[in-house]
Amino acid sequence: MQPSYDRIARPAVDARTLWAGGLAAALVAALIAVVGIVIARGIFDIPVLAPAENGTFGDAGTWQLALGAGAAALAATGLLHLLLLYTPRPFAFFGWIVALLTVLAALLPFATDARLSAQLATAVIALLIGAAIGSLVSGVGTRSLRRR
Repeated sequence: MQPSYDRIARPAVDARTLWAGGLAAALVAALIAVVGIVIARGIFDIPVLAPAENGTFGDAGTWQLALGAGAAALAATGLLHLLLLYTPRPFAFFGWIVALLTVLAALLPFATDARLSAQLATAVIALLIGAAIGSLVSGVGTRSLRRR
């Protein structure tokens, strides 16, 4: 039985490299969330994700955002892994999916009744997290490809 053209032409994915990079991207995304909240709350006095009296780090919402950002990076890694294995032009699809989800995450704060400054700060944090996840996971995905 002859292998299909697709199997020959498609590079192999080094899963260890891809997932190690995905874990690193998750850490970066979580840290962006925490640093963004510290900047918004501690420097600009914008009560992001919690009332102002909760201090610079806010409340449990800060850590939920950080964990959510990390989980989003891991989900993006899984998505890219599947796209690399099964789709034509996986990076084009990955870029569109991450961009659209990032825009959605940046728009969601405006559907709340928070102050405009808190909505804007949360949107900026979401954009930074999405940009980091998209660029880091995509870059790791490129590095994880191997010739068969």
